[in-house]
Amino acid sequence: MPSSTHSSEHDKEKAQSPTSYAADPADPDAEFGGTEERKRLERKLVLKIDLRMSILIFIYILNYIDRNNAGAARLRGFEADLGLKGQEFATLLSILYVGYIIMQIPSNMFLNWIGKPSLYLPVCMIVWGAISCLTGITQNFVGALLTRFFLGFVEAAFFPGALFLLSKWYKRNELGLRTAILYCGNIISNAFGALMASGILNGMQGKLGHAAWRWLFFIEGALTIAIAVLAIFVLPDFPTTTKWLTPQERALAIRRMEEDVGVGDEEQTETGHGAGFWMAVLDWKVWWLAFALTSQVVALSFNAYFPTLSATMGFNRTVTLLLCAPPFIFTAIFAFVLSRHSDKVGERFYHIVGSFGVGILGFVIAISTMNTAARYISLFLMAQSYAGFVVLYAWMSNSFPRPPSKRAVALALMNAFSQLGNVAGSYVWPTAWGPTYRNSYGICIATSGTAILMCWIFRMHLISLNKKLDREEEERGVKTKGFRYMI
Repeated sequence: MPSSTHSSEHDKEKAQSPTSYAADPADPDAEFGGTEERKRLERKLVLKIDLRMSILIFIYILNYIDRNNAGAARLRGFEADLGLKGQEFATLLSILYVGYIIMQIPSNMFLNWIGKPSLYLPVCMIVWGAISCLTGITQNFVGALLTRFFLGFVEAAFFPGALFLLSKWYKRNELGLRTAILYCGNIISNAFGALMASGILNGMQGKLGHAAWRWLFFIEGALTIAIAVLAIFVLPDFPTTTKWLTPQERALAIRRMEEDVGVGDEEQTETGHGAGFWMAVLDWKVWWLAFALTSQVVALSFNAYFPTLSATMGFNRTVTLLLCAPPFIFTAIFAFVLSRHSDKVGERFYHIVGSFGVGILGFVIAISTMNTAARYISLFLMAQSYAGFVVLYAWMSNSFPRPPSKRAVALALMNAFSQLGNVAGSYVWPTAWGPTYRNSYGICIATSGTAILMCWIFRMHLISLNKKLDREEEERGVKTKGFRYMI
């Protein structure tokens, strides 16, 4: 821990920094030309950031496609060509999450320290694109296992890093929608990935002597690298380190975050980056949400096996892959609407559990019948539970507003821990349980129900914290209401 001398020096440097601005108590918006001019400037700033942040959607689409393309490759000889037996395919899916879990917290701590997401995230993307290409030249189980293992290590940087980047720029009532738009990249990837896989698997068989599933890895990996190079020039850094903001825009970006949580964000990079780690690790709320998230991730494990579940309806390979797209296109639209409404009314819990509840209904329908139409409707109902999952991510960001180093670790820790749900989920859908997969759906119902219960308990706790803040402000005679947890 640094000494108080070091802290005072740090404060002094911040005070002298060109990005540090003091508001005039008489008119806090005076430096921006008054309240109306500030509103105009703020709209322009948010639009500017939105446009640049939009590339995160394309990165997330490719992040997820590169992670999940083994499921599509399985339909066109992946297992046979590599000589996979027994649980080896499930092991290939789950091994990715070992590196993915290990690297998220160190990656976000490094990102907070380096302050250059515009460089760090695209470089990681170039590396994982190259590793994805290498999967296409593997000849056996061990080769595929190694590429999947290292792919997880490098992909770990993106999602928690993107969540942290969003939380540095957007206020709490803006974050749900932006998180949803980002996560729509994940949801769309399920639709877009299936369509792209369908085209490649049908059109590239035997080209230049390679199997179609190998072309799947080559083409998608190369596309990832191309988008990564573009992202270096588009992505913003943090408000204090982004070069292309005007001094006034930078001052406003910093002020917005100060007003949102009642304290400066940058000034609270507190007592070294290790302190943020311990603050997050010792906060039971972080672990509680991590367990709730993990439980729901198991319920969403159908995602990796979506082509397999679609195939239970009895159509050919091409139709099976095409049928995967509509449920996720619907889900992307619904996630956008649900998150926007959640932001607008300032409520998270009921938006989350309503979506999870409809997902449970989908699982129940799938258990109850093998009717083709009913099972396809059930896929829509299951897929839309991603909309509630998106709102849960926004709730997580809202619940740990400061300091930034704690928020960076908390977001990474919760997301990393939740990937244990993907490891477990890889084994929830054994072929022996098909084609009904009743046991699999039963597990999903139980884990989704657990997530709902944990969210309810968390909501009760936040209500009690808000009441405590009310009492403290009353005792101090504070008239203006300060920070409150969003419930």
